[in-house]
Amino acid sequence: MSDPYLLFHLSDIHFGLEDNRALDWVKQQIADKQPDAVAITGDLTMRARQHEFDAACAWIRSLEAPVTVEVGNHDLPYFNPVQRFFDPYKRIRAIADKVELPIDLPGLAIVPLKTVARWQPRPNWSKGWVTEAALERCLTRLDALPEGTRALVAAHHPLREAGTQGTALTRHGQKAMTELAKREVLAVLSGHVHDAFDLTQETVQGSVRMIGAGTLSRRLRSTPPSFNELRWDGAQLAVQVRNLEGYDTPEMMITEVPEDATPPRQPDEPVAPVDQVPPSDPPVH
Repeated sequence: MSDPYLLFHLSDIHFGLEDNRALDWVKQQIADKQPDAVAITGDLTMRARQHEFDAACAWIRSLEAPVTVEVGNHDLPYFNPVQRFFDPYKRIRAIADKVELPIDLPGLAIVPLKTVARWQPRPNWSKGWVTEAALERCLTRLDALPEGTRALVAAHHPLREAGTQGTALTRHGQKAMTELAKREVLAVLSGHVHDAFDLTQETVQGSVRMIGAGTLSRRLRSTPPSFNELRWDGAQLAVQVRNLEGYDTPEMMITEVPEDATPPRQPDEPVAPVDQVPPSDPPVH
């Protein structure tokens, strides 16, 4: 490749608790740097309310770049069970053309993998779930790519099955990663936990690189608002965690996938070296 691809990976913008200073900065960065694509890996809103989606969709449509959007667990209706089960994407139709949109660049593709579910046979529906149908759609798209094309897979939840407390984070995540390892994907891009990471997960078919983006909201975990800047030169995928405070990438990354986006309160929970843990848990509403 003569020029590396520049990709922006954003996540968890959470309109309803958005950080307008961070969003204005990212929008200007997109206008100035003109990335080849922007991947937003879910949680556009806090509670999937109409006014939150209106603001999120308007902001996304204003971005001057090709955009693909994953749906996060916060983007399914909380207070309207009928809509959640029968028309969960009704309030996101303003960007329907960008939701789970594959992006094809010469030699590089971004392929969506849905990890949210309308319901789950466990109490905590905020965690990830890779259904057979969702995995099949992703694998079919990967298998249809032209020979020599490399792929990034975009999901909301990290695909790791077990976290620091030993409970399932994303059900069937290990199966999904095993299938992705067979296809030698460059990395799985995700969000959900509000801190950035760049980790490797082993499977029986080989290793899978997992890249997580932080949040652009006021709902912080252990790092200030950030997004990932990715560069692919045809051989190496480089990751830089961009943030308004100017911290270096290693300072912004956690070395383990936490259970959720709640600030760490126990000694064994992962904390980024910058260690900007808020003194109280962030608001939900």
